[in-house]
Amino acid sequence: MEPDNETQITEFILLGFSEESGLQPLVFGLFLSMYLITVCGNVLLILLVASDSQLHTPMYFFLANLSFVDICFTSTTIPKMLWNIQTQSKVITYAGCITQIYFFLLFAGLDDFLLTVMAYDRFVAICHPLHYTVIMNPQLCGLLVLVSWIISALHSLIESLMVLRLSFCTEVEIPHFFCEINQVVQLACSNTFFNDMVMYFVAVLLAGGPLAGILYSYSKIVSSIHGNSSAQGKYKAFSTCASHLLVVSLFYCTSLGVYLSSAAPQSSHSSAMASVVYAVVTPMLNPFVYSLRNKDIKRALKRFIAVPVI
Repeated sequence: MEPDNETQITEFILLGFSEESGLQPLVFGLFLSMYLITVCGNVLLILLVASDSQLHTPMYFFLANLSFVDICFTSTTIPKMLWNIQTQSKVITYAGCITQIYFFLLFAGLDDFLLTVMAYDRFVAICHPLHYTVIMNPQLCGLLVLVSWIISALHSLIESLMVLRLSFCTEVEIPHFFCEINQVVQLACSNTFFNDMVMYFVAVLLAGGPLAGILYSYSKIVSSIHGNSSAQGKYKAFSTCASHLLVVSLFYCTSLGVYLSSAAPQSSHSSAMASVVYAVVTPMLNPFVYSLRNKDIKRALKRFIAVPVI
């Protein structure tokens, strides 16, 4: 076996979506627009929650955390892609690629856990309304977010360290717009069996587990709503949960599809396109999905805009 330092490379090539130079300005404009909308929308949502005392509840606390994570999530990949298009370069350094893998997995994991925590919050609010304030106390809410950060950080650290142990040969082209871990591992010259096993195990444990929790929470919510004789109560509960279910569906369907199909080399382009949905589109849509039919957010926005400048 050759020593690792004989096959260690210093950079990767991110192929992106299109080789045609004429399409690059269109891709640049599209992703820049989505990135700016994502950042502005999520920052505004955070400011609304922070400035309005009536939004200082567990649901909006988790929503503000989700908005912060979404900003970081998209900032991990989009700025580098835009920079490469602007400079007509497709290079990302080895260290930059590993760093991107770490932070992408960190914020993707946080998105996963926060969506699960928000489903639990809605379960308690709808199924156990009389005990909601006691169960979802500030200490528990803070603990849930802290545990989400710790688990996500440990997971991304383990995955990144496992990529560091791999050696790479001359084939360093990644058919993606960022260093997606499955694509990077496939380029390795050394044995990747252990990496593959850990990735699939983690996918089942850290994605399947929260998904099962979300499905369980909403099955109980549906049962509770069905048993509610009040039409107004049913509508309010459905309105509150429908937006969350839409975000969960977008995030899980595309992200699980990417990872479960990663073993097929011919799926590289479709994998990149699917990644756009959960890594770019979903974070962009979150502020709108959670606020368009939310009277509390609309009221807070009107107050926020009407605040006189001192």
